[in-house]
Amino acid sequence: MSANGALMRLAGAASLLALAAPAAADNLREALVNAYNTNPTLQSARATQRAVDENVPIQRASGLPSVDITATHIEFVQQSANAFTAPERNLGVVAAVLVPVYSGGAVRNAIAAAKERVEAGQADLRNSESTLFAQVVAAYMDVLRTEALVALATNNVDVLRTNLEATSDRFQIGDLTITDVAQSRARLAVAEGDRQSAEANLIAARETYIRLVGQAPDGLDAPPPLPGLPGTVGEAIVTALENNPNLEAAKLRAEAAGFDTKAAGAGRLPTVGVFVNGQYSDFYGTLGGPVAANFAQSEKTANAGVRVTIPLFQGGLPAARQRQAGARESAALEDVIAAERQIIAETRATYANWQAANGVIKSAQAAVEAAELSLEGVRAENSIGNRQILDVLNAEQELVQARAQLVTARRNAYVAGFNLLALMGRAEARDLNLDTGGVLYDPQVNADRVSSKMWDWDRDPEPAAKSTSTVDIPPATATIGPQLLPGE
Repeated sequence: MSANGALMRLAGAASLLALAAPAAADNLREALVNAYNTNPTLQSARATQRAVDENVPIQRASGLPSVDITATHIEFVQQSANAFTAPERNLGVVAAVLVPVYSGGAVRNAIAAAKERVEAGQADLRNSESTLFAQVVAAYMDVLRTEALVALATNNVDVLRTNLEATSDRFQIGDLTITDVAQSRARLAVAEGDRQSAEANLIAARETYIRLVGQAPDGLDAPPPLPGLPGTVGEAIVTALENNPNLEAAKLRAEAAGFDTKAAGAGRLPTVGVFVNGQYSDFYGTLGGPVAANFAQSEKTANAGVRVTIPLFQGGLPAARQRQAGARESAALEDVIAAERQIIAETRATYANWQAANGVIKSAQAAVEAAELSLEGVRAENSIGNRQILDVLNAEQELVQARAQLVTARRNAYVAGFNLLALMGRAEARDLNLDTGGVLYDPQVNADRVSSKMWDWDRDPEPAAKSTSTVDIPPATATIGPQLLPGE
């Protein structure tokens, strides 16, 4: 292969910098849909939220009627010597119904706190969703970037190998020195090491993609433009403070803590309940001993009433509980401010990173154009003896570095832009139009389903994992298809 031919291959590989791939390939939306449906971290978060939903019926149960039946069989093994009419055995059945009427607001406030925490958990689930999507986007872009870097490194090795051959030929005819050959050989060895590192990074990127998406990356398409990016950092901050799920969850937990404080204070208030009791006893004909015929051998009793409990002194327990709940409420309120600060700082930093990456793209594009012209000129001057081989090698290295910087900048800009959308609360399944062809998971459906359940024998299906395993997916390789080398 001639030096010019190798240079054409390297120039042709520049199209990789657009992070484009062949038509029949996976796209970013498919990757997000697969992660949404099969990722174990997200499935676990959904199951955890379903467990949080159950706190509402658990707290509500404290304010609902309770019914108990107790059956007791007694054998009087040793009778008193003076008990002439004592029974030998007894069957007792007691039925009790208790209806709470007033609990000082403890039940009402506990239910309200549980509902607030359900909503907070739903906000956490939104955050888990957008966090996973951000990871998938980063993994997707990392695969594209490292594939491009492997292609660039491979082409660089080819170019430097061709240079070494040409340098060796010119050395044979006395046109160059042994130093020129050594320089070419050293630069080729470094390039081969860089290619091996790039291949290792590609394998790691593909394995991360498999872990998150559940499928191997196969000829990934270029990602679509990101919608809804802010025009200014102020716009990003306002949107984030309105929609960020972490901040919303912190606010809801603070409200729940307020209800906890009220519920704790109910411990010093009276409680009122209505009760109905019924009892049946059967002495099996043994009551009365020798004169058992004079006694009824079974009996039924019933009573009903109202029970009022007025706490007078509990050793300071209700006050301590309320102070404790108040302190936790204060902590929750501080957490809201902390979350707000965190979101503001992250949004500003992410916006700056996004803007910086876009600036680097422009600079890197200019650097690539300049490096291409520089390499062409240095090669021409070397051919007439005005430049040394080292100058050619340096020019080639500068071009490779500029192209690698452009690839990385495009990756960084896209990932930073998506992270910015996530901070603004705009990187969830509904925002990304992932519902085409399927129904999105709605945590409110389960919350509504269980909130009013009262039957003790209600059961859900046996727990089973819904995510998919990656055991059968072959290990990732650093192979890139020939379609990734336009110029061959």
